[in-house]
Amino acid sequence: MTIESKIERLKTRSGKIGLLINPLSGQVRKREKAIRQALDQIPGGIRCEASDGAGFISATDNLIQADVDLLVIIAGDGTSHAILSHLFALLPVAQWPILMIIPGGTTNMTSLDLGMQGKPEKILHRLADYLQQADTPELVQRPVLCIEQNGQNTIYGMFFAVGLVARGVKFSRSSVKQIGITGGIFTFLIMLRSLFGMILGRNQTEWAPVNMSMIKEDGKKFHGTYLFALISALDCLLLNIRPYWGRETAPLHVTWVDQHRKKLWRSVWPLLTGKGHLLKTQDGYHSHNATTLTIYLNDEYIVDGELYRSTDPDEPLRISATQPVTFLVL
Repeated sequence: MTIESKIERLKTRSGKIGLLINPLSGQVRKREKAIRQALDQIPGGIRCEASDGAGFISATDNLIQADVDLLVIIAGDGTSHAILSHLFALLPVAQWPILMIIPGGTTNMTSLDLGMQGKPEKILHRLADYLQQADTPELVQRPVLCIEQNGQNTIYGMFFAVGLVARGVKFSRSSVKQIGITGGIFTFLIMLRSLFGMILGRNQTEWAPVNMSMIKEDGKKFHGTYLFALISALDCLLLNIRPYWGRETAPLHVTWVDQHRKKLWRSVWPLLTGKGHLLKTQDGYHSHNATTLTIYLNDEYIVDGELYRSTDPDEPLRISATQPVTFLVL
């Protein structure tokens, strides 16, 4: 069944709705009663629950086999990342259901960037109201990062980072997450940790920059030590930060900063507020839009908050944009 036919079924109130909830996600745990009451209001919703990788695969398989037209994910970035990766392995994008990601996790960059504002139960109430109407859905299309390396499983996600950004997220996934901090405070601590590393510029492991080589799709090569590098299919990141300023017409945003950059204090505000065009390449600040990028490194990296490692510097990470995926927003 095509996306067009699924849209038509939603418009005529005949679509099948799949609901996949991660009960251990940060916001779901805090607002579980209200969320479950809102889920009960979804007409004819087929509900599955899962809280780990195997469970996400099984639940997704069950909902795909049920031929749902809309797959609603109530969870955070990590769960969405796992489900996207499985869907790409399972089906061509043209055969996917329409996706809707409701911000139910500790971090929710993907859902918030797609325009899903508000508490999870409020969004579910809006969904229930929408499903009672015969109306054209508001849809957003976004590509996904495809990250390939020989000998490793292909990874799919919306946000890739190495260096201080990855080390800050790793810290948050250990010390901070264990004490139950979520939402805006959690997000603020991640960014504060990364900013301290950028400002201090120390070489200890927890603040260490990353050594890597990059090859742009036009063949231009870069090699050096960088404070951080990030690649994103999202228009904005945590706290509405927009740390890229490329002008190219391409779906992926790429930014990296040299370890020995100039005018550091003056760069922080432009990096955070989408005014990176004020920064100069000769001072160590780089940004462009791309469809593909090749990276060589022997270090950890994160995809949607999940930690991975490239262990062979001779085997590159090949990062590319997938065919656009269709999302419902309310």
